Amino acid sequence: MNTKEQARFRWDHIAKPLHSLGKLEDLIVQLADIQQTPDVRMDRRCALIFCADHGVVEEGVSQSGSEVTVLVARSIVEGTANINLMAGASHTDVFAVDMGMLTAVSGALDYRIALGTQNMTKGPAMSRTQAEQALQAGMDLVGQMKEKGYQIIATGEMGIGNTTASTAMACALLGCAPDALTGRGAGLSDAGLVRKRWAIERALSMNRPDSKDPVDVLAKVGGLEIAGMAGAFLGGCKHRMPIIIDGVISAVAAWTAACICPEAKDFMLPSHMSREPAMKRIMEKMNLQPIVHADMALGEGTGAVSLIPLLDMALRVYHGPHTFFELGMDAYTSQEESI
Repeated sequence: MNTKEQARFRWDHIAKPLHSLGKLEDLIVQLADIQQTPDVRMDRRCALIFCADHGVVEEGVSQSGSEVTVLVARSIVEGTANINLMAGASHTDVFAVDMGMLTAVSGALDYRIALGTQNMTKGPAMSRTQAEQALQAGMDLVGQMKEKGYQIIATGEMGIGNTTASTAMACALLGCAPDALTGRGAGLSDAGLVRKRWAIERALSMNRPDSKDPVDVLAKVGGLEIAGMAGAFLGGCKHRMPIIIDGVISAVAAWTAACICPEAKDFMLPSHMSREPAMKRIMEKMNLQPIVHADMALGEGTGAVSLIPLLDMALRVYHGPHTFFELGMDAYTSQEESI
């Protein structure tokens, strides 16, 4: 039996109805395949929160200004942000990753490519070289986390204006109109939503990103933190590390990575279903089914880390002693009949 078959065999001999933990079982089998052992472990886990600023903020596409990016990044470093509080419940270490904030934060992992992106309504958000550098930084970071002994990584982001950039990317990569995919992000007013749609439409018409070239899309209408996350998903494939998708911005990064390297999808774990319109489209495109449906829209990786306690509980059962053999009873067999 291969590793996946061994993991499924173990599940089928635990004293419970077959596949009765549903998608949780499937995720543990996926982890077994990634780790290349049925003895699945995720004792050390971390969340990488990629941070950067966006020039498009000057178009009034967000409820707050770019100064909030550094404030939240600083609180992540200090351990007081929402993501730290939630991650602490599952003993998950949290790192802020500076991919391109306007203001540096002491204690953040410094992978800064530029001081934010340019205003994409007036030209490309960044150069192709900068996009490639950010992708490589994300890949390298995953390798470093693996060397430190981490066994699973949750992704997250912080960057005021990044739902505008990620939605523009989703429109380009999925071939959808901005009206169909643009959401309110962190609570935009009706007037703000109009400005956001205009900015996305303008950016797409101005830059004409090539939908068949995901790096071109990333450079022209993306963000440095989105590029770093996309690199992390590519790094998951390169370094055989499971990477958890967060909300829509993380999902856009995951889809970008999958467009660059289809094999990267095998190392991605979905977490929650964001309420942003593009999320459902991307998950369907990737044939992924998030487990958590809590209408979350906080960002910072909070949805991604919410999956970890569920995986912990599943692993307690998976590694537990409650088997048919221990109970002295016959194992359940499939009762499905073909019609």
